[in-house]
Amino acid sequence: MSRILVLGLGNILMQDEGVGVRVAELLESRYELPPGVDVIDGGTAGTELFEPMRGKERLIVTDCVNTGAAPGTLVRLADEQVPAFFQTKISNHQLGLSDLLGLLAVSGEAPKHVTIIGMVPYDLNNTLGLSEATLQKVEAMLQMVIDELALAGVSLTPRECPLPCFWESKTREGDPLCA
Repeated sequence: MSRILVLGLGNILMQDEGVGVRVAELLESRYELPPGVDVIDGGTAGTELFEPMRGKERLIVTDCVNTGAAPGTLVRLADEQVPAFFQTKISNHQLGLSDLLGLLAVSGEAPKHVTIIGMVPYDLNNTLGLSEATLQKVEAMLQMVIDELALAGVSLTPRECPLPCFWESKTREGDPLCA
């Protein structure tokens, strides 16, 4: 059973709203994940995430958040900061996530540590693909997830040949490691 879950949330059809999903995909694409660490594209799912979240030692959520800060601001909220996060609606998935965490707490199966890593969106248009400004911030957000895993004692090994992410504009053709 995995002890750590990285959960990417977001609606990829609403431009920057999908940044959490894309960061989770990028993590899985670039790194070999050790046993005990899972990555899930939670998209806009709700109660379907109850089972994967149950009994985890650590839950790391990546998502688009609306804190009132400037677009592109990266946010990290952990443990006791998370309940305060839910007092003001700053994520489109907050209701579902807060409900799930509440149900898990009542059942005695809540993650021991919860961290939310988010980014204030630039654009929330009904279009597929992240805005150029958000694409410039994805690497920093990914690094925050990697740092969070390191705090949990997880060291990641880069894949020799990263798996393709269908949304990336770069191709791997001509890369001798990926031939």
